[in-house]
Amino acid sequence: MSIPVDLSKLAEVMVRYRFAYLLTSSERGAPHAVAVTAVLQGGELAVDETGRRTRDNALQRPEVALVWPPQSESDYSLIVDGRAVAAGDGLRITPTRAVLHRPSLPRQPAAPGACGSDCVEIA
Repeated sequence: MSIPVDLSKLAEVMVRYRFAYLLTSSERGAPHAVAVTAVLQGGELAVDETGRRTRDNALQRPEVALVWPPQSESDYSLIVDGRAVAAGDGLRITPTRAVLHRPSLPRQPAAPGACGSDCVEIA
């Protein structure tokens, strides 16, 4: 299930989470995940410091994702796709899509064409 929500509400949603995992891709396409603190500034997500591998991956393949894990099993994860650029020792990420996601309850069948999870789109 997806319910569109304006990206201008991203700041309101982010306050529920402590940290995110920043996902980049290596030259071979392998995923690389690191825990980061991302702050929304002027419509962009600022990640102040990154390691060399994360920064190199993001600069060579700027399509990245951030995943804020839920506080409990019944809560949603926040997933934000975006495009990264260098900013000092860190990155600035322009969000392109955001969704709140959690697995659906086993007894609830997915609607035809749905992902089978309980998703809330943040458009």
